[in-house]
Amino acid sequence: MSGAVARLANINVGGVVNAAGSLLNLQSQRNANSDGGSADLGLIGLAVMGQNLILNMADHGFTVCAFNRTVSKVDRFLANEAKGKSIVGAHSTEEFVKKLKSPRRIMLLVQAGKAVDDWIETLLPLLEAGDIIIDGGNSHFPDSNRRTKYLASKGLRFVGAGVSGGEEGARYGPSIMPGGDESAWPFIKDIFQSIAAKSGGEACCEWVGDEGAGHYVKMVHNGIEYGDMQLICEAYDIMKRGLGMSSKEIGDTFTKWNNGVLDSFLIEITKDIMYFNDEDGKPLVEKILDKAGQKGTGKWTAVNALDLGMPVTLIAESVLARCLSGIKEERVKASTKLEFVGRATTFEGNKEQFLEDLEQALYASKIISYAQGFMLMQEAAKEYGWKLNKPSIALMWRGGCIIRSVFLKDITAAYRNNPDLENLLFDDFFNKAIHKAQPGWRDVVSKASLLGLPIPSFSTALSWFDGYRTKDLPANLLQAQRDYFGAHTFRIKPEAATAKYPEGQDIHVNWTGRGGNVSASTYQA
Repeated sequence: MSGAVARLANINVGGVVNAAGSLLNLQSQRNANSDGGSADLGLIGLAVMGQNLILNMADHGFTVCAFNRTVSKVDRFLANEAKGKSIVGAHSTEEFVKKLKSPRRIMLLVQAGKAVDDWIETLLPLLEAGDIIIDGGNSHFPDSNRRTKYLASKGLRFVGAGVSGGEEGARYGPSIMPGGDESAWPFIKDIFQSIAAKSGGEACCEWVGDEGAGHYVKMVHNGIEYGDMQLICEAYDIMKRGLGMSSKEIGDTFTKWNNGVLDSFLIEITKDIMYFNDEDGKPLVEKILDKAGQKGTGKWTAVNALDLGMPVTLIAESVLARCLSGIKEERVKASTKLEFVGRATTFEGNKEQFLEDLEQALYASKIISYAQGFMLMQEAAKEYGWKLNKPSIALMWRGGCIIRSVFLKDITAAYRNNPDLENLLFDDFFNKAIHKAQPGWRDVVSKASLLGLPIPSFSTALSWFDGYRTKDLPANLLQAQRDYFGAHTFRIKPEAATAKYPEGQDIHVNWTGRGGNVSASTYQA
């Protein structure tokens, strides 16, 4: 068992004990049921995540009914991994539904999109008022908005639950982010909080908000995950190509970082990857094709940020970096035609100091990524009429999920101290951290650029920070340009307002003397 997995498992060792009270609460519901069903929850979809969640639930004393469209998978699961556990199977949807206690709790872990809708339609004729359907896949939040309303019109309750943690998280304690019809929460709370990872004795699972809020928070989580991974990759590239370090030396550096402010699951697994050699003794990571895959959640986050007019630059750059990696053949051609021209070809300076600066640059950029993510969720809550609990979201991400890190306890504390905190950077802890990191952060970005190393996420984090802390941006010139060529109008600064240029009004100026006085309509797209 790797260190990351062992730690995850240890976090949840007390889960069975902590769940005892929850099990007693659920028992009263069980005793009240008289419909003959034996299973506390039914789960459809026996891929890796589905099987491991079922085993996790069984470990915590719940009886689960497993079902899959390919029924042979049910039999194989029952005969192997599920053997001897409180897990039953079904060979038809009718049998599956009959084996569930009322109100029936059904969790779907199937491919997002049409498959979810198809299963809902299959189940609808078999369910009764008050039954609950939970979508635990990576669904897009507008779909969860729609499904919540649709099932409510049928007298049923829908929950869109983001689940993070991968295979091991599902088995030993994931982060779970449920949202939708809040009346369903009392009936699934015991199960979800029992199987979730624990951090500081608290379950990494809490009700998020209405409609698609759960899947929205999971979407932003995945966007931040894109950013974290890209930042780590850029740090790796700087060490490898900029400093000429071996994979083992890079692994040693990540090991050191994992004992400090960067202590996290992603840093820990990166260390493990750096140490992993192929049969020929060479690092396997160096043999892997540099074309990154993606499943859409990072893109959804970036697109939604644009829709809401929020400057979530680091996640967007991380998505685009994956897109750039995807045009491998074109990059190979470009590498023979586009040469590096610069005054420095190799790193010059104190290597140990630079590695300390790199650690601070990575830390500062992570802070920016999370600050942007919480800004986006804050704006989404206003736009969609959700009540998002920011301290609970930070807590949910502290254990079980891919972006879990020691750093998140400080975010939890920041929002608990001030739930109305406008920006994470305004909290004393993060304000001090970002100022401490600045000198090294700036040095890393400048040196990497001078050496011709691509650092889209490091550089955009620093650019965003400099833009955010700037009182007067050059957008005044941009507004003048827009008014010059398109009569799009501008507004005057309060301190410069006059009778000719009144404050708070849309103004058009005839810049050339040749144009008219008619201005375009003013709106924000």
